[in-house]
Amino acid sequence: MRQVLQLLDSGETLLCSAPTPFQSSGSLLISTRQTLISAGTERMLVDFGKASLLKKARQQPDKVKMVLEKVQTDGLMTTIEAVQSKLAQPLPLGYCNVGVVAEVGKGVEGFQIGDRVVSNGPHADVVKVSKNLCARIPDNVDDESASFVVVASIGLQGIRLAQPTLGEAFVVTGAGLIGLLTVQLLRAHGCRVLAIDFDESKLELARQFGAVTCNPGKGEDPVAAGMTFSRGQGVDGVIITASTKASDPVTQAARMSRKRGRIILVGVTGLELNRSDFYEKELTFQVSCSYGPGRYDPAYEEKGQDYPLGFVRWTEQRNFEAVLDMLACGQLDVKPLITHRFAFEDAPQAYQTLTEDKSGLGILLEYRSDVAERTIRQVTLNSSASFNAQRPVMGFIGAGNYASRMLIPAFKASGAQFHTIVTAGGINGVIHGEKAGFAEASTDMGAMLANPTINTVAIVTQHDTHARFVGLALQAGKHVFVEKPLAIAHAELDEVQTAYNEAHASGSGPQLMVGFNRRFSPQVQKMKALLQAVKEPKSFIMTMNAGAIPASHWTQDNAVGGGRIIGEACHFIDLMRFLTGSKIVSIQARRMGDTPGVEITEDKASITLGFEDGSFGTILYLANGAASFPKERVEVFAAGRVLQLDNFRKLKGFGWPGFSKLNLWKQDKGQNACAATFLEAIEQGTAAIPVDEIFEVARVTIEVAELLRNQ
Repeated sequence: MRQVLQLLDSGETLLCSAPTPFQSSGSLLISTRQTLISAGTERMLVDFGKASLLKKARQQPDKVKMVLEKVQTDGLMTTIEAVQSKLAQPLPLGYCNVGVVAEVGKGVEGFQIGDRVVSNGPHADVVKVSKNLCARIPDNVDDESASFVVVASIGLQGIRLAQPTLGEAFVVTGAGLIGLLTVQLLRAHGCRVLAIDFDESKLELARQFGAVTCNPGKGEDPVAAGMTFSRGQGVDGVIITASTKASDPVTQAARMSRKRGRIILVGVTGLELNRSDFYEKELTFQVSCSYGPGRYDPAYEEKGQDYPLGFVRWTEQRNFEAVLDMLACGQLDVKPLITHRFAFEDAPQAYQTLTEDKSGLGILLEYRSDVAERTIRQVTLNSSASFNAQRPVMGFIGAGNYASRMLIPAFKASGAQFHTIVTAGGINGVIHGEKAGFAEASTDMGAMLANPTINTVAIVTQHDTHARFVGLALQAGKHVFVEKPLAIAHAELDEVQTAYNEAHASGSGPQLMVGFNRRFSPQVQKMKALLQAVKEPKSFIMTMNAGAIPASHWTQDNAVGGGRIIGEACHFIDLMRFLTGSKIVSIQARRMGDTPGVEITEDKASITLGFEDGSFGTILYLANGAASFPKERVEVFAAGRVLQLDNFRKLKGFGWPGFSKLNLWKQDKGQNACAATFLEAIEQGTAAIPVDEIFEVARVTIEVAELLRNQ
């Protein structure tokens, strides 16, 4: 398959070849026939990408604040690397897709192979889309017209919030693509419409659709025009579909509205409001969210949980269907909005037109590639790659943020031989695979595990998949590196242990390691060396200022991420186990009490561990602290001495003969050393982390989470 991407650091638009996405339950695999470039939204994204770093910063002051806070806690070099990595992530473009269903995922009803559908899929010749973001196209609606459905639904959602009634006077500020669709939809509601824009050619289209027009570029006063249009009474409602940094559209909307008028912001404008304009008329102002209820709700969009029709009449999907009905009966005419047509292969040229021709509206991409070209599950990235079978030859499963930013570079720095990178969507595998030097990118994990050349597998996927993928890799005889956690439930852990024991039934077998990188950091290694000379028990205080994550994030879902104790606090359980060098014999845990207004309390907890040698320690995992406070602090008290490590940058010793500090220019949490140790262990036939410690830490972590949940 091929997909359109934009590079945020340079603004370049490119067409990337990648493996076909892996089908999953609750979704449709769609072979694309037509897509629409959203002139407003996508032009804004392209312009942002082409802007200088300074201009990007000015456009996102909230992000600048986050960067400055990260500099304070993590250091300048670490922050620069994180920003550069973020900007280097290509952005998929597009959300107006028309195609034919090629595969139907498990649990999907109402769709069949061969159905023509609209979806919010990107510009790609094959897309995978959740069932709730697709709608079947009536036979009398052609592909070109159907490609406008999603963008029209954005305008429709704004109209639904405004609740127009027959005969009301409405203003649409901004006669771009969404604005002109909104004009038609308001007319279909029986409203009189005034369209405001600076582009006379767009206003001519608005007049064709039955609107009265106002062009401020010709000296016409929008407020006066609105008052005249409303016969001196003030308009009933204003829908703003313009994109501008100025606050003029909102100010003008308030001044031309009648008492208790409604103003809906669909586009993007400045929001410096004059209180008196709104106070005296008791105006209603609301920002519309994309194309309807369900947007940004993971339960609806990702898990396919629909809202009951009796309680939520119009969802994203139902808005799609409503627009399709309008097209089918002829009340919505999008043909006059089509200004350009390009072959999908010429997508970069289409985006050049988008940025150079500001009058462009409906820019269509037409897909005519052979079906066979779209169904390839493996793509060669480096045809000249060769491998030494006596050393680790790696396959990677997953190329998300942590894998691409930290783990893949760590293994590359350690001299790993990269063979195949597997991802569900395909694109990330190609992007990061090419950068790292992988030989192939794939969406077929089974083929990768069956490849005899690959003897080592790294698993960096969602937490609920770890145990299953580890078991499959061990059964295939591969050495396994899995990013924490090893498992999120006891049953899963038992299955992994069984698979490991079966793989070692003959006395030897593949290596298993969890990515507990902190024990390999240079400062922790120094702490370990100092503590080995202390024969009496140690006391630990480890503080994780974890920061808040929304309850809707997948890591907070116990069935998917396992919760943050299993997903993150396990690092410090392992670190304490490593520094004591002694088995864990007791567990105590306490979380914040249930309270209204705090949805997640498990990630605000205290964990106390007792060890066989008499040592004990407390882990404070807290998601309710300030971002400017160090994220991770480790303190060890032993034999009249103290060690204090802040954020894996500054290590201080108090009372240690011959040692006072070990500070680093750059934060080092041990990722590189962790990867290097794992590869070295495979070659030498030793264990990077003793496997009994791996299973012990995994089991204790799950028990801690259960203790917290049962309080």
